[in-house]
Amino acid sequence: MNRKGSLTPFGDDRVAVKRAKVPFEFVLDALEPLEIATRPMFGCTAVYAGEKIVMVLRDKGPTDPDNGVWLATTAEHHASLGKEFASMRSITVFGPGVTGWQVLPEGADDFEESVLRACAMVHAGDARIG
Repeated sequence: MNRKGSLTPFGDDRVAVKRAKVPFEFVLDALEPLEIATRPMFGCTAVYAGEKIVMVLRDKGPTDPDNGVWLATTAEHHASLGKEFASMRSITVFGPGVTGWQVLPEGADDFEESVLRACAMVHAGDARIG
């Protein structure tokens, strides 16, 4: 897995492209030794554990309200996850209302603690995430 911004060959013409730096890279460290992969999604970084998407890492600048770690979940799990993560809320980028994607906002006082707890839940195979 390529974690750092680097130059990587692209196609047969040997043109190099610069890969974006992964925001909140500590998430990838916390998910080791799981088999994880990252892919671009919505201009962010999607994190997969095996074949299952579990999180999206978003940092779109200092004023973006949806910066943080998005949890892949469903509405049926919002109440129970809300008890685990006091700052968790629906993302706003897709419009008003409740979304399956829930964000642990970067600006929350307990951001890193909450994200690390979410990573531990992924390690444990918690069905509410992913």
